[in-house]
Amino acid sequence: MRKFLSLGLGATLPVIVCVILAGCQTEQKSASSASSQSSVKSTASAAPTQPAAKPAATPSTPAAQATPATAATVRVKAGGTTPFKDSNGNVWAPDQGFDGGDTVERPDAQIAGTKDPGLYQSEHYSMSSFSCKVPNGKYVAKLHFCETYEGITGKGDRVFTVNVQNGQKVIKDLDVFAVAGGANKAHVETVPVEVTNGTFKIDFVSNVENPEINAIEITPAS
Repeated sequence: MRKFLSLGLGATLPVIVCVILAGCQTEQKSASSASSQSSVKSTASAAPTQPAAKPAATPSTPAAQATPATAATVRVKAGGTTPFKDSNGNVWAPDQGFDGGDTVERPDAQIAGTKDPGLYQSEHYSMSSFSCKVPNGKYVAKLHFCETYEGITGKGDRVFTVNVQNGQKVIKDLDVFAVAGGANKAHVETVPVEVTNGTFKIDFVSNVENPEINAIEITPAS
């Protein structure tokens, strides 16, 4: 019996030793693997996190500036039905801008004292005012008159007052026949004015007969 046990133990002992050694090696590998993974995790955690890159700054676009209105010359041929080109090549617009009154053309009238007789061969009469929109600023207004109505034969037959730009200039008791030296003679009144409300205006007040005018020119003051 003792001999049998001795032989059994002798046969199984090497197997047991191999199993124990294999287990130890497995535990060492597991421990080494766990230690390696822990080291990787620690390293990853320790690496600094870089902030997200900020988008490149876009250059700011300056705000659009309002362009001021540019003063321009206004030319109106009172009583005219079509544009008129004068001897200097300037184009005058047909009748416009008047409040009330009526128009007449006298294409056969022989006008003295001007290079542009056609400018005086039409008129607007019996109006209360003239106005037009212009940028604020200083202007020179030229008011063109000529007595072409055959019913006016002498001084005092037609007298009226011209009020330019709310009293900046008042031409009181204007008698075109008298100041021009007779009928069919051109006469120009030059009036410096300043526009502050965006509108140029002339008021006409009748004294004797109806007021009349042949052309209006408004140019920016130099």
